Amino acid sequence: MLRCIRKDRCPWAEAEINHDYHDTEWGVPSHDDRHLFEMLVLEGAQAGLSWTTILRKREDYRRAFANFDVATVARFDAQKLSALLLDPGIVRPRLKIQSAPLNARAFLAVQAEFGSFNRYLWAFGGGAPIQHRFIRHDEIPTRTAESGAPSKDLKLRGFKFVGTTICYAFMQATGMVNDHLVTCPRHRHCARLRWRPARDFRIAPTPDEPQAAPCSSRLPSGCSKTRRFSGACSGAGGMDASRASSRSATGLS
Repeated sequence: MLRCIRKDRCPWAEAEINHDYHDTEWGVPSHDDRHLFEMLVLEGAQAGLSWTTILRKREDYRRAFANFDVATVARFDAQKLSALLLDPGIVRPRLKIQSAPLNARAFLAVQAEFGSFNRYLWAFGGGAPIQHRFIRHDEIPTRTAESGAPSKDLKLRGFKFVGTTICYAFMQATGMVNDHLVTCPRHRHCARLRWRPARDFRIAPTPDEPQAAPCSSRLPSGCSKTRRFSGACSGAGGMDASRASSRSATGLS
């Protein structure tokens, strides 16, 4: 596992607690539905806070949200949500906590339709991560048309806290976008991890994933199976309040 020395690491990861996350996870293409659900919940919880705050509480989130087992979270009832509102290990705005079971149920619906959330999500990029080559931290955007497309479709499917800024941070975290600076050794490492998509990514399974049902052949709204992310999705919709690429500014969606 390639790790960075302090002077080479991306500036947002200067705090020691961020080092392992930056050096081993951020920007690595993820195709595991449990991990994708975890990052969806954590990025939504981060809105308006620093990522460092959420990372410090990550193990508490795993405890509180059944290690992000989506089927379990989908069954959270009013009694469980009330208990979570009293849990000091997580951030506790009511709307954020209430969004978790709502998103879990929407997540399960996507899995039923497409065979996996992974297949649905990566359809927006045709299975290939976007490889940026930014030199300076201030070049990194907080939202793009590419994040607008999944944001719009996720909202239509009933997901909460999935605005364009949150979606872009989610894309960075799950490797749909490689936003490590070119001066960071992790940029080259993550670029080498590009997942080579199957001929028809809509229905072909990813490694270690079972074949999807025929219903998974329907693409997410606004996507074309033949083009890269930047040209595949139209109608990005309105942009939400910016969240700084340092991961510390606000942006509720």
